[in-house]
Amino acid sequence: MGSKQIAQETFDDAVQENITEFEMEPEEAVREAVLQFESQGVDLSNIVKAVRPPASENGQRQKHQILLTLECLGRAVAEQDVAQLPGQLSALAAQCKEQFAFRALAGRNGAYPAVLSACQLAAGHRDLLLQALSTLAALLDGQPDLLDGTGQELLLRSLRERPEDAEATLAGLRCVRHACLKHEHNRQAFVRAGILPLLTGAISQHGSSAEVVRVAASALRVMTFDDDIRVPFGHAHDHAKMIVLENDGLRVLIEAAKAFTDNSGVLSELCATLSRLSVRNEFCQDIVDLGGLTFMVALLADCMEHP
Repeated sequence: MGSKQIAQETFDDAVQENITEFEMEPEEAVREAVLQFESQGVDLSNIVKAVRPPASENGQRQKHQILLTLECLGRAVAEQDVAQLPGQLSALAAQCKEQFAFRALAGRNGAYPAVLSACQLAAGHRDLLLQALSTLAALLDGQPDLLDGTGQELLLRSLRERPEDAEATLAGLRCVRHACLKHEHNRQAFVRAGILPLLTGAISQHGSSAEVVRVAASALRVMTFDDDIRVPFGHAHDHAKMIVLENDGLRVLIEAAKAFTDNSGVLSELCATLSRLSVRNEFCQDIVDLGGLTFMVALLADCMEHP
């Protein structure tokens, strides 16, 4: 993949030129533009590869659909029109989930502050807050740099204020995981702010919820990653020790596994997290003593039976 970058407008102009100057059909125009830029070593991973709507009669350029949705959300937030927020949040989340290029375009055009404001407006409205957090998670996927201190505080507060609410917990966990993947600064900031006991606490409190356990275990594992190439030395090892020694992480994960012996998806997530925590010989022995090998063998048997 090339290292060169272009703006969305540059790509859109090339597509439009193919249509007007070379009389190509829209789909062909897009394909030709992609080939043209890729041959020049341009990275198009953050570019929406679609035809922008034609200019209006007064010559004004039209926008991609996700930007139109973002404008509607921005107006609803500015006017504090809570009744309009569900529809706009739902539409933006759906478009963000379609592909990275869509959410990258939204991120470059002010989606984060708009969604964060929607989350703040939704405080006290449980269902709306769930929707706002889900939209935030969709936007942060692959874009952890968007999160700021205000967003971090909001996520921590949402996890602390509704610990008994499995759906609210899950929505917050997804945001935290996306915000910390490949982002050492966010990881360290969350750990300093007390995220680890919230993650292990979510597993303990919602031990019967497969999705909460799976996502919380995944978020714990992300805290032990050293995947941010911008940082020469991370705190992966220190975070793993904190999870084990200060938050009883091994016992929490192994106890959770006992409820999902027939769920290979959850077991694989728990095993993967335990492997990241096995940074000392005594931790490995603790896993054995706590019965961790039992469900590891069960997972291995399932994998062999269903390769």
